[in-house]
Amino acid sequence: MSNATDDFGAALGVLLRSYSGMVGPKLVDFPHGARGYQTLCEVLQGQPPSQAALAARLGIDRTMMTYLIDDLVEAGLVERRPNPDDRRQRRIVATAAGTAAVAALCGQVAEAEEAALANLDPQERAAFRTLLTKAAGAGPVHTVEACAIVTEALDA
Repeated sequence: MSNATDDFGAALGVLLRSYSGMVGPKLVDFPHGARGYQTLCEVLQGQPPSQAALAARLGIDRTMMTYLIDDLVEAGLVERRPNPDDRRQRRIVATAAGTAAVAALCGQVAEAEEAALANLDPQERAAFRTLLTKAAGAGPVHTVEACAIVTEALDA
């Protein structure tokens, strides 16, 4: 049984506020801020997802996702392309500008994330990220490894 000093919800709230305070300013000029950045990072993870799959994966209302994708399209960061496997569906694909935008911000976001976890040593940070991802039941949306993948793709 936990006591008041082990309040899980309070600790998550403090960490989330710290994260938002450190990462948010890095993404202030990105369409939809952190939500837009995370969406584009998810698009860059592999197989181009559908808009509905992105909404489900990121926990964003489907209607709001439409507006978010519209704004990313308008900014030239993604395109909607027909899905060759299902002509009723469109896949969301990052443009070269979208890939470059993530690459330009990746290091800053990773630095801010590390600052948010400054109370942990490097091994604890790695373990925390792994356990948090496992507890959330999902793969990472943004990681230092994802930054490296984007950077390598741009250098190729």
